[in-house]
Amino acid sequence: MDEKVVATIQARMGSTRLPGKVMLPLAGDHVLTHDVRRVETARTIDEVVVATSTAGADDIVARYAARSGATVTRGSETNVLDRLFKAATATDADIVVRITADCPLLDPETVDTVVECLVNTDADYAANILNRSFPRGLDVEAFTAESFERVHTEASTPSQLEHVTPYYHQNEDQFDLVNVASDAVFDEPWMRDRTDLRLTLDEADDYELLRAVYESVSFDGVLPVREAIRYIDSEELSELNSAIEQKEV
Repeated sequence: MDEKVVATIQARMGSTRLPGKVMLPLAGDHVLTHDVRRVETARTIDEVVVATSTAGADDIVARYAARSGATVTRGSETNVLDRLFKAATATDADIVVRITADCPLLDPETVDTVVECLVNTDADYAANILNRSFPRGLDVEAFTAESFERVHTEASTPSQLEHVTPYYHQNEDQFDLVNVASDAVFDEPWMRDRTDLRLTLDEADDYELLRAVYESVSFDGVLPVREAIRYIDSEELSELNSAIEQKEV
């Protein structure tokens, strides 16, 4: 792959439901450290950037992101679109992969599949969230730097600026969008169409599930998502956070 692929992890301490969640411990490391390690494992990724804000509260995010081996860029706390665009520009990205830091079970294989779909279809944007068949917490979006520059120039509503990619979804006639389904990544039937699972970190109940997995499943470096889901299913842990209502964009 000739293009430079840069993964941008958006992370900050502020969270209305679970403040400081990116620094919560899981099996001896912070959530953010697991994020960086998992993204680095993806073979299509050339560089990992943690894009945090310039707020003083996020100094600790910048510090531990750097310790984890990621490049660190900082920008607006509220205009996340501009923050990620600056991260992509600073690293000369040809392809930008957007990851949020509340996904400590993000799957490297899924990252690779989404990136390869973008490249092989010559699309502007590829993701596994347009028609969901993955658990929440395995979300991956990839887009060309060229199309992202257009989005950065034209997006203007508060939602578009805060959530980065709605402009793509709201202007499908202007972009070539491609969805990646779970059966493109997983052969196992029990790994497909698992929208019943929450592997994201938004509330305390999410943390209880993730903490139980990280404390109980043996792993070396990166906890395999298949082993995580196998354990969740066997112990019926999904009941821990099944009542949480996902905040919509």
